[in-house]
Amino acid sequence: MAAVGAQGSVLNAPSPTVYVKNLDERVKIDQMKEALSEIFSEYGNVIDLVAKTNLKAKGQAFVVFDDTLSAERAIKEVQGFELFEKPMLLDYAKTRSDATVAKEGTSEELESHKRRRLAEKERKQAAEAAEIQKKLKRSAAVAAPDASTTRPVKASRGAGLKSSNPAAGAVVPEEYLPPNKILFVQNLPDSYDVDTLTSIFGRYEGFREVRLVPGRTGIAFVEYEAEAGAISAKERTAGMALLGDEGKVMKVVYQRQ
Repeated sequence: MAAVGAQGSVLNAPSPTVYVKNLDERVKIDQMKEALSEIFSEYGNVIDLVAKTNLKAKGQAFVVFDDTLSAERAIKEVQGFELFEKPMLLDYAKTRSDATVAKEGTSEELESHKRRRLAEKERKQAAEAAEIQKKLKRSAAVAAPDASTTRPVKASRGAGLKSSNPAAGAVVPEEYLPPNKILFVQNLPDSYDVDTLTSIFGRYEGFREVRLVPGRTGIAFVEYEAEAGAISAKERTAGMALLGDEGKVMKVVYQRQ
């Protein structure tokens, strides 16, 4: 049974994936993975081990066993074990790992699982970006001078200058927009027409149409019947190298709602 209690106790339901945190962030990833593999392989067959380098995920890892019993033994025995002079804190992962889904399910189930995971990640990023924008606006509102006590400034004097107000015109960055059915494609060569883009995006589930923008080159909108198709297409086409335009890559984001 999952226990609830002090730091280092198990909070999540049993699964084959062990979540490890409080790892020393100064240790190189390859060295950390080698040490973790040596420790956890004593408790069962480790089919995957994920330790990432990005800032938010540093100091954390996921160890995937081929069965839940092995994960249970590892958590019981390794909880609090010091690795590079820091005690490891273990729990079961909240969600199934890609390796577990690949082992237990079909290729279609794995693709669906990856799309859901990616969509959830992007929703969280969008929510975090939106929260940052709200905080900026609140801070700016508190710091803004009282309009009744300030003199109006001629518009011509400020022409061409950017506002010093950090919240002025603040919008969520394109890369953090939440998933939806329509993709906004940029950096396209002038020669790319509807047929060219259809050959790229039409292979993904639920493809509906490509829309070019009259009078504008280099951009297009691609619509799918559901978010799932758009998520899959974005994951596979963002950053794609473009033929006939060496060094140029395609930028794909969700349409701003």
